[in-house]
Amino acid sequence: MTTVGFIGSGLIGGTVARLAVAAGYDVVVSNSRSPETLADLVAELGPKARAATAAEAAGAGDLVVVSVPFHAHAQLPVAQLAGKVVLDTNNYYPERDGNFAELDEGKLTSAELEQRQLGTARVVKVFNNIFHAHLASLPRPSGDPERSPLTIAGDDPNNTRREVVVDPGSIVVDPPFLGGGVLGGGFRPFVQAGPSQVVGREGVEDESLLEALDEALAVAQGALQQLEVVVTSVRAAVRGR
Repeated sequence: MTTVGFIGSGLIGGTVARLAVAAGYDVVVSNSRSPETLADLVAELGPKARAATAAEAAGAGDLVVVSVPFHAHAQLPVAQLAGKVVLDTNNYYPERDGNFAELDEGKLTSAELEQRQLGTARVVKVFNNIFHAHLASLPRPSGDPERSPLTIAGDDPNNTRREVVVDPGSIVVDPPFLGGGVLGGGFRPFVQAGPSQVVGREGVEDESLLEALDEALAVAQGALQQLEVVVTSVRAAVRGR
């Protein structure tokens, strides 16, 4: 039976761990503190789960989910992840992670930087563009017309397709890729680019889908701008008291 290791067991990591256990997988969860702090999660997950250190979870996993803030990538256990498929769920947020010049200048994506850090591990970007509550509530079995495929990106498409399509009817990661699927075009927070840029037009037959996504993004960006105006006004009013 496949074992899934988890480095980071918060909203996304914990949700994927629940889905993995429900699908019959063994899981080894970890966090930045200690295995003892995960006692409640392990009790919830049941006998197919145990807690460990990050290095132990990486060593035990046939697949390893890395779900930590991007700035923590430098502390990942490189030796234990060597040669393994690493499912990377993080996004780069400078206000949280600090500034990384190569990312800010567009020379690399966060996944490429993480891939460079991890060496022979095979990094796959996934689960970074879905709300954790939706990840928990939307899984459907294969063949269900309401099934929601998740986009993935990796530089090794053959291994990615074979090893990351963990399809228990709960963890839903479907091929084919949307777009090139490479880490250099990985799925960044959507506010940084339009959907047609993030997803990529290659291999997408329905142009109207991309147009609808771009239109939805424009609406969202307009709403964000309006919110910024409101926040600025409120701050000015509060400071003026």
